[in-house]
Amino acid sequence: MASHELTGLIRYLDQEDWQDCFAEVLDDHIGPALEAGDIAFEDLAEMIGPDVAMTLWGCAFEDFLGQDWDNGRNFIDVYLKRRGWKEGPRNSAYMRALKTSVMSLYEVSDIVTGKSLMARDLLQGGDPVLVQEGTATRTLKPWDRIAARLVPSDGKMILAGGLLPYSSAACEDLSASFYEALRKRRGKAPFPKLDTETLRELAPVFTLTWLFRTMEDMPRQMEGASQLLFNSDGDEFLSHEIRYPLAKGVTQKTIAAVLDAVPGLRPESRSFWNWLENHQGPKKAFRPQGRVKEGLSLTSEMDDGATVLGTLELKGRQLLVGVNSRERAMRAQAMLAEVLGGLVGTPLTQIMTPGQTLAERDSRTDPESDREALGLSPEDEARLVGEVMERHYRQVLDEAVPALGDVTPRQAARTAAGRENLVAWLKSLENNAARVGDGQRGMAAYDFTWMWHELGVAKLRK
Repeated sequence: MASHELTGLIRYLDQEDWQDCFAEVLDDHIGPALEAGDIAFEDLAEMIGPDVAMTLWGCAFEDFLGQDWDNGRNFIDVYLKRRGWKEGPRNSAYMRALKTSVMSLYEVSDIVTGKSLMARDLLQGGDPVLVQEGTATRTLKPWDRIAARLVPSDGKMILAGGLLPYSSAACEDLSASFYEALRKRRGKAPFPKLDTETLRELAPVFTLTWLFRTMEDMPRQMEGASQLLFNSDGDEFLSHEIRYPLAKGVTQKTIAAVLDAVPGLRPESRSFWNWLENHQGPKKAFRPQGRVKEGLSLTSEMDDGATVLGTLELKGRQLLVGVNSRERAMRAQAMLAEVLGGLVGTPLTQIMTPGQTLAERDSRTDPESDREALGLSPEDEARLVGEVMERHYRQVLDEAVPALGDVTPRQAARTAAGRENLVAWLKSLENNAARVGDGQRGMAAYDFTWMWHELGVAKLRK
């Protein structure tokens, strides 16, 4: 929220008899979430941070500014009539524009840090709009999605202050929330298009959906309870490192030849394999039991959507197996006992809780120091990472991708429905690389543009 432009409005809210009206709107935006968590707004501020809590307050305030109350009175109209002489034409114009704005869901692209971004309205459609923005562009990544209001100001489009970053899961929640809200409002009548008036009515849904998702995903610290973590199978998260000594006379080459032939093991190099879920078989059901519903489910996936069950790596005279639950450790040992037999000796297993795993990770050398130790410049790192990613994605173009309906990207590009999925997949690749790249500059610098051209969908990259 442009606080310097709305300071007078906020002060006027305290002075005039509008507090009850705003309290009603604020309750629409955050009340159900506070009630569900049995917490007060002050408790929420402690959980998510005071700045984020004030952003939620700002979302409600901006919605309040666009509403008419008794006798058609609008807060901004009343304020400008009585105090507009203190604001000047620029602030007055901004307030009137904010009054008519609506919250929507936008996909961002073409980010120029500190200057601008392009925003495409995912709910109302239309071409992307150039938005002048400084602060948000420093944290947003290509194809991120945000709930926000676009407001014209001085001949350009800017973002209002109530901006909420939406994850993929939150977007799915929002779709379900909108469907339910419209179903209740419209009964059996056809669903209307999400026009400006409908979005104005559903403004609290954006805030509530984001807040419920955030509260569900954040570590639960209420009542002193520690956060429980579970993998995609519903098994409690416990890191297992299983070390198999190679039997006397057995070489890495022998072990590698056996592992290369095991279904479900995808080699990344001559000494490293990802153990992937068998997509041809039935997927293991998530089994919520006891406090499982109160924990977080963590899933590790490859770029093509395949679920990673664990990793295998040959190091010296040992085969190292890494998995994240007791159940997967038992499955891995059973699988390796069948295929390796006497090629390896009795394994030793190290088990760590999530807290111990994080502590060990934090104690490791950071990426900057790793690069310096290897004598790599940022340019060398970007070049090497780019070469690896190029080889990988060249191969992926001709492999079946679960996220594309188990067809190859080239096959998906041949149909309208396939191209729609393909565009979403390509955007997710770029977005994930940009976010992972925060700690690996080489990955962040990788340019995926060639894939769009190679697959013939460059015109859909908007």
